[in-house]
Amino acid sequence: MFDRYEAGERAVLVHIDFPDETNREDLLELELLVSSAGANALEVITASRKAPHPKYFVGSGKAAEIAAVVSAVEADVVIFNHALSPGQERNLEALFHCRVLDRTTLILDIFAQRARTHEGKLQVELAQLKHLSTRLIRGWTHLERQKGGIGLRGPGETQLETDRRLLRERIKSIQGRLTKVSKQRQQSRRARMRKEVPTLSLVGYTNAGKSTLFNQITNSEVYAADQLFATLDPTLRRVKIKDVGPCVLADTVGFIRHLPHDLVAAFKSTLQETQEADILLHVVDCADDNMGDNIAAVNIVLDELGADQQQLLICNKIDLHPDTQPRIDYDDKGQPIRVWISAQKNQGLELIELALSKLLGKLVSELTLVLPPEKGNYLSWLFELEVVEHHSYDELGQCVVAIRINDIDWQRLLKQSDGELEHFIQAM
Repeated sequence: MFDRYEAGERAVLVHIDFPDETNREDLLELELLVSSAGANALEVITASRKAPHPKYFVGSGKAAEIAAVVSAVEADVVIFNHALSPGQERNLEALFHCRVLDRTTLILDIFAQRARTHEGKLQVELAQLKHLSTRLIRGWTHLERQKGGIGLRGPGETQLETDRRLLRERIKSIQGRLTKVSKQRQQSRRARMRKEVPTLSLVGYTNAGKSTLFNQITNSEVYAADQLFATLDPTLRRVKIKDVGPCVLADTVGFIRHLPHDLVAAFKSTLQETQEADILLHVVDCADDNMGDNIAAVNIVLDELGADQQQLLICNKIDLHPDTQPRIDYDDKGQPIRVWISAQKNQGLELIELALSKLLGKLVSELTLVLPPEKGNYLSWLFELEVVEHHSYDELGQCVVAIRINDIDWQRLLKQSDGELEHFIQAM
């Protein structure tokens, strides 16, 4: 039903340079996308135009040149580094005698290969169905109206109309199932908000090193690879930050220039972790020549999502710049704005915690409590909050516990104990 790859498929790539920034794409990025999809790029054809040709996108002369190359190398598919209209796809396929895919379909295919969770697969299918709905006329042009036997003939419903109806029903079904999953996510978020657990969300251009950084911080084994869209399904882990306490760190899908709108819409529930995060850790590849453009592309998608929270820029891959050392850059008010690290080489990761402590840290008190044996429940509360620095027992069996706790958590504990905990503070 969908344009899907099989590993090793032979492809011819087409890249057009436009003077208009809104139509401009990166050729190297196309090659990385094609590699991530599992296809073999046999030829790369480039050209320059002021605007797309309405029939072939590339102009009739260039289209004939591509057709000759396709025939010579016996390509299975031609991949354009641009968005094509359904009409342009049909015209090009008729000319090339092979499949033609545009940038949007290519990205959708990679997403379909990467999806692992039930929710991720549903979101990808929804995006594919919405994209396919504009291209349904392909493959059904040979059919007229459906016909029944004697007494059943009539105007009926065309095959195309049947297909569109079935497509609408499937889209509606998927949207209903995703709504249920979204409600479950909202319940988890509300539980975290009740406990006042800060949420940190890793965002950034695809292949910036988010998953590698996530694994280093959380000691996890999330799939990380040097390819575009290695991460698709969101992952949440609990981390502890000094002077802040427990936090939730979310690893999300990477962004890309001109990310298909159907994908942004389909992944809205997943990306809600980004919308509701306290701080966005914006990971950038500082070794990439297009770093500035990549930052701008991510911010465009964040604006589309309505995610306008404070950002901490994480400049990753400094190991590719031998002269760059791990450091924190501060603004005029002394607040951290950039952290320079290498997640792969484990350089400067402690600076991220230092910067977050500065941004999220609350008023912290260091106290020593002397708890009698019958007040073991208070000790359990303290261990649950992970605020115990060390503890020991005196000759009376009392627990002498040293804690480092922020003011909000301390006030909550006082309220839980009806103020009794205050009586156990050891005088200095």
